[in-house]
Amino acid sequence: MKEKYLWLVRKSFRALRHRRMRHRLWWQVLTKPLFNRQLWKPCRDSVALGAAIGSFFSVMPIPVQSFVAALVTMRCKGNIPFAVGFCFISNPFTNLPIWSTQFWLGNFIQHHVPVPMPSILTEMEVTLPGLGSVNAGGFIVGSVASGCLLAVVAFGLVRLIAVLLPLHLPTKI
Repeated sequence: MKEKYLWLVRKSFRALRHRRMRHRLWWQVLTKPLFNRQLWKPCRDSVALGAAIGSFFSVMPIPVQSFVAALVTMRCKGNIPFAVGFCFISNPFTNLPIWSTQFWLGNFIQHHVPVPMPSILTEMEVTLPGLGSVNAGGFIVGSVASGCLLAVVAFGLVRLIAVLLPLHLPTKI
């Protein structure tokens, strides 16, 4: 598995440093922080942070989840390949169950905890079979809450795996 990971990292490095893109200033500004080797080497703390950020953005209803997760992970000094990999939790097959769970969770939170919402979000309401009436504010609250919950679970799970298998995920780079 380690060889596969190293092969993936080397291939990604080569793609980011392609000779056609290397000389462009905007590409250099965007990718310069990505070439920090510590962001690509797996250790317990950076992988846990990358997994948490990637799983948070995997359930966000935005079109470029992996790109945003890579930028946030780069800024937070986490492991970029793990963050991008965890973004693929959501795909066309899993989006429907994820979104229905977010609708349900958002309605649950809004009914039990008073969350202030702009009036435009509470006015956009749709009745869905099995979920009842759902508004856009509930979906936003549900997506943020499920993202935070998934991030905490992913962070704890990676740390637990690192404790149980210390040889596979070192504590330092």
